[in-house]
Amino acid sequence: MESDILLELTEKYGSPLYVYNTDTIALQYQRITKAFDKVNSLQLNYAVKALSNINILKYFKKLDSGLDTVSIQEVQLGLEAGFEPQKIIYTPNGVSLEEIENVAKKGVQINIDNLSILELFGQKHPDIPVCIRINPHIMAGGNSKISVGHIDSKFGISIHQVPHIKRVVENTGMHINGIHMHTGSDILDIDTFIRATEILFDVAKQFENIDFIDFGSGFKVPYKEGDICTDIEQLGVQLSQRFNEFCDEIGKEVTLMFEPGKFLVSEAGFFLAKVNVVKQTTSTVFASVDSGFNHLIRPMMYDSYHHISNISNPSGRDRYYSVVGYICETDTFGSNRRISEISEEDILCFHNAGAYCFSMSSNYNSRYRPAEVMIYEGKDYLIRKRETFEDILKNQEVVDLI
Repeated sequence: MESDILLELTEKYGSPLYVYNTDTIALQYQRITKAFDKVNSLQLNYAVKALSNINILKYFKKLDSGLDTVSIQEVQLGLEAGFEPQKIIYTPNGVSLEEIENVAKKGVQINIDNLSILELFGQKHPDIPVCIRINPHIMAGGNSKISVGHIDSKFGISIHQVPHIKRVVENTGMHINGIHMHTGSDILDIDTFIRATEILFDVAKQFENIDFIDFGSGFKVPYKEGDICTDIEQLGVQLSQRFNEFCDEIGKEVTLMFEPGKFLVSEAGFFLAKVNVVKQTTSTVFASVDSGFNHLIRPMMYDSYHHISNISNPSGRDRYYSVVGYICETDTFGSNRRISEISEEDILCFHNAGAYCFSMSSNYNSRYRPAEVMIYEGKDYLIRKRETFEDILKNQEVVDLI
């Protein structure tokens, strides 16, 4: 998105500010659907946790997407956004049987990832179709904190426990209608991903009533110039052919599902913050902005990279800065970054800010969460108001102790 437009939005709505461009979301959505257009039945389920503003969900409904949800609250958001229950899949981890039952009452597709809950749910609700999340014991993902398919992961039922799954199904008479996996985020090695899909095919063959196979997502997007990313087009060629062969092998058409989140919204998002202070120390020049890891925690949480540009002075002389926030502990967005010369009051733009940015924000240090703006068909819309002090106090009960 052009710098002058982002500057105008900052003038209009203030800073810090999140901006999302729906044109970019549509392009990414179309890339996947085109890559897998040789598959007879394809369903994309947008991962709500990446960016959960209800207006973004409504836009995905317009694209004919389904939803991937991980909590009953995300399910409720999806229903509020107008999604039909059958277009929502619910894949929780470590939640109570009660929450799963409450979601099931809404008619949403249930996906279970542990044997004990599978058995309890099957005993009580054998007539409700269930998908099973398998752990393929494949290490994929760019960081250990976002790799979830390895043997030490808390997610999924081990492939070595498939006989236990079959015994539960036989004892309860429950209906398994889908098989699922998710190996982790920032997948680069297509061959590793394909190996995991072969494991899933082997498991799926053991359940004759399946209607779909969900291969998760985790496709990597570029974070900086020259960065490598998942070759979704090549994956489409390889996996489509193999998936069609699988359907021929079992003698029925099943649906191929993905649950992309970051791949769809990361590059669509921009986070804008104003420089409060430029501070020279004996070793570093700090650019301190009117934000912190309370608004964008990914760099501090798992060393994620966000390209930072000075849109107030895009053609200025490059210098090196450490861009930091205003939180009262180590709060670094980027160290020793080459950025066009920064002055106080300049607006810095953090790129790839659509996924897991606002959705992971907080009121730490009692700071307000920022506003969100959506660009749709060339027009800007405020889709979340900036918080106020009343929002900080909203659910607090003042007790008169004196």
